[in-house]
Amino acid sequence: MKRTLLLIAALAGLPACTAVDPSVLGGILNTQQPLDEATVAAGLREALEVGTGRSVSTLSSVDGFLGNALLRIAIPDEFQRAAGTLRTVGLGSQVDTFEVAMNRSAERACGEARQVFWDQIKAMSIADAFGILRGPDDAATSYFRERTESTLRARFTPIVQEKMGEVGLYNIYDNLADAYDALPLTTRPALDLDAYITDKALGGLFTTLAGEEMKIREDPVARTTDLLKRVFGSAASGN
Repeated sequence: MKRTLLLIAALAGLPACTAVDPSVLGGILNTQQPLDEATVAAGLREALEVGTGRSVSTLSSVDGFLGNALLRIAIPDEFQRAAGTLRTVGLGSQVDTFEVAMNRSAERACGEARQVFWDQIKAMSIADAFGILRGPDDAATSYFRERTESTLRARFTPIVQEKMGEVGLYNIYDNLADAYDALPLTTRPALDLDAYITDKALGGLFTTLAGEEMKIREDPVARTTDLLKRVFGSAASGN
């Protein structure tokens, strides 16, 4: 917040050392002067910090994936048949434990996304900011997906592996696969758990970010600072 106040002080022509009173700040931002490029860029960066922060906090919390019907990580397709068979032979609770553990792994990994997003926000150009502001409703999400997905995947994968170990997912899966393989006329399914959970975690992250972006664009209540209200209010009115 301090950094934002200093930036706004600079935009208002005040010395950087000046303490900006909130009431004065509101007056600066609510003037009818046209938005300049620096103000728009500051507003976009603040919006993206808010949106990415909310997304990461939501998903990295307990039940961030498991408690969300849209994002919950289900049994992989490659293991669906095996899971159904295992349920018929009394191993349904172990299958459920396996599903819970997958979601817990994704939840624990998602906290890693915060710094990756914020590094990209700092690197954003004014042209990028205007492109997002004037773009479609998912412009910011698309921007992040294009510029951070490969970095996130590289950082998520070892964390997913670590968290899978912490929640015992590898052992749970191996025990289930061994039990299935021991049944007559069955063969252990081929499944890359690391890649599956990483893909689902990233998909959930960008889906949640798109929802947060939509809120800031369309819902004035979601614009939690005066700067966001000014920049996005201006965009909504076409000014």
